[in-house]
Amino acid sequence: MFGIGDFARHGRVSIRMLRHYDALGLLRPAAVDPVTGYRSYEAGQLSQLNRIVALKNLGFTLQQVRTVLDDEVDVAQLRGMLRLRLAELQAQVAADAARLAQVEARLRTIEREGSMISDEVIVKEIPAVRVAELTAVAASYEPEHIGPAIQPLYEELMARLSRAGVPVVDAPIAYYEDASDGGIIVHATAPVAVEPDAKYDFAVVDIPALSRAAAIVHHGDMANVVPTGQALAQWIDANGYRSTGYGREVYLDCPPELDKWVTELQVPIEHL
Repeated sequence: MFGIGDFARHGRVSIRMLRHYDALGLLRPAAVDPVTGYRSYEAGQLSQLNRIVALKNLGFTLQQVRTVLDDEVDVAQLRGMLRLRLAELQAQVAADAARLAQVEARLRTIEREGSMISDEVIVKEIPAVRVAELTAVAASYEPEHIGPAIQPLYEELMARLSRAGVPVVDAPIAYYEDASDGGIIVHATAPVAVEPDAKYDFAVVDIPALSRAAAIVHHGDMANVVPTGQALAQWIDANGYRSTGYGREVYLDCPPELDKWVTELQVPIEHL
C-alpha cells in the first residue's frame, strides 16, 4: 500500500489531482483511515490512473473518461480509442498550422502593399493542351479548401496514368471553374499524348488556348500563394487589363519539400 504522496509520485500526478479523482469517483483509494482520513492506494491502481491520465491528455472530459471506464473497455479497445483521438488531434494540429500559414501569407500581402512587381509579370499567349484529368468540388477558392481537394486528385491521377501506361509529357496544370452549388470545380490535369478512350478511368480533354494571359512565378508552398496571386491582380489592374476568369496553375517543379515548389500562375486577361 502507498500513502497518497507516494502514489502520486509513482503515478506522476499531483496529490490535488488524486483527491479530485476520488471526489468524482474516478479513482477511489484502496483504503481510508477512519481516524485520520489518510488515503492509501495499491500498486495495481496505477493501471487505472494511467487510463485516466491518457484519456484526459487526449482531450476527453473527465465525464467522458468516467463513461469509458464504467464501460470497462479492454486494452485493445482503449488503444483503438486513443489512436482515433490521436489522429483527430494530429488533424487539428495540421489544420491550425495551415491556418497560421494563411495568416502569415495575408500579412506578407499587407507588407507588400504599394510595391509594384512589373519585372516579374509577363503577358503571353497560352496554347491549347491535351490533358488527362480528374475533378472534385472544393467548398471555396481559399487555399485551405483547394489544397485538400487537389492533392488527393493528383495522387489518384498519377496512379491511374501509371496503370494505363500513359506517360505525362509536360508539367501538370490545375484549373478551376464555378460549381452550381457555389463551390469550386477543381481540375487536376497532366498533359498527355493520347486520344480520348472509354477504356481509361480518367478523362482526356483539351484545355482551350488563352489568347492573352498575365503570368507570374510563385516560389514555395501553394498554401502560401495568396501574396503572389494578389500581386498579379494588382499588376493586371495597374496596367489597364482585367481578368476574365480563374487562373491556371502550372506546376513547373514539385520536389518533396513544399517550400521549394515552383509554380506559374496564368490569369486570362483582356484590355479594359
